[in-house]
Amino acid sequence: MSTTGAPADPLAALGSLPGVAESVETVRKAVDRVYGHRIMRRRSTAVTSEAALRGARGSAALSGADWALEEVRRRSDFGADDEARVVGAALRLTAEAGQLLSIWRQSPLRVLARLHLVAAASKGDEVGRPRQAGEPVDEPLIELALPGADEVAGRLEGLSGLIVAGSSAPALVTAAVVHGELLALRPFASHNGLVARAAERIVLIGSGLDPKSVCPAEVGHAELGRAAYLAALDGYVSGTPEGMAAWIAHCGRAVELGARESTAVCEALQRGAA
Repeated sequence: MSTTGAPADPLAALGSLPGVAESVETVRKAVDRVYGHRIMRRRSTAVTSEAALRGARGSAALSGADWALEEVRRRSDFGADDEARVVGAALRLTAEAGQLLSIWRQSPLRVLARLHLVAAASKGDEVGRPRQAGEPVDEPLIELALPGADEVAGRLEGLSGLIVAGSSAPALVTAAVVHGELLALRPFASHNGLVARAAERIVLIGSGLDPKSVCPAEVGHAELGRAAYLAALDGYVSGTPEGMAAWIAHCGRAVELGARESTAVCEALQRGAA
């Protein structure tokens, strides 16, 4: 997201794009329905735990490891093969995201570096820092043109500046921009999709929209499907008002579906079946 010649609060400006206000309102209503459920007054911790598991499964599916929920639930070995490592990385990121909320508003780049370190779970020189010129990126499911290292550094600084400065933009808009920008840049040598979705989660929690993390957008992104995800991302990368609005709406729909998933979890808990 280029900020050259942009208004003082470019994130807030995106909130005025056609259809975005409607998406924001629809998401708010969906989130309110979950938080208003009677189970949330007594068993919110159980709902949060289940949402974390389902969110991790959804994020892993978008990165090529589309496991059944019960398989994710029962497995303990996540180093056996490539898919298992992706699922393990998604689970670790989901657990880590909630620990980084206090740092995010002060140092987003530090949080992103930590997320990559947690996802990669290795000690390679390329881990936990933005990629350098000439370094390859292992992100085969995203085939967009790869920005150079200098552009990545500049745009990460710009994104960080927007977060630290604060914005009057709705949480959905900020979360969608963080998510889209990280996918477009792919700033790390690997695991960029997982990191981008974890960062979206951090924004949604930290903004107060979903403070208990019970509306996993990752579930919705997976349910909408990889083709729709990548098509919406193309809109973000285009930078056009229509494309940006379409990406924000797509992210909004994902949050709605995550909220619906947790509403179903609440209903199951109420029946004593979960």
